[in-house]
Amino acid sequence: MKPKEIVEKWVAAFNAIDIDVLADLYHDDAINHQVVADPLVGKSAIKKMFSEEFAHAKMVCIIENIFEDGDWAILEWRDPLGLRGCGFFHITDDKIKFQRGYWDKLSFLRQQGLPIPER
Repeated sequence: MKPKEIVEKWVAAFNAIDIDVLADLYHDDAINHQVVADPLVGKSAIKKMFSEEFAHAKMVCIIENIFEDGDWAILEWRDPLGLRGCGFFHITDDKIKFQRGYWDKLSFLRQQGLPIPER
């Protein structure tokens, strides 16, 4: 599959809150680095993160653009509340090897009615 197709599958699983399918899209030793947090290493850590995040917030990913360059796909997204972000996905052997996401955590917490850290 092309990297763009993997990211489209990722978005579909994300929006369906299908954590097992999401996790299966990653290599066992994948890295997921959302720049608002420390990088996560390994499929099990990534799966745990999705489980925890979906338990606390209603998240929806609306595709604005997906760009593809070699083994990379770049996703520009928004959510129904107006939050915007982008993600970079390095795909090898039809699995996500590395992901980095950029988005505004403070806006996300406010929109979701979640506690804002003191620091």
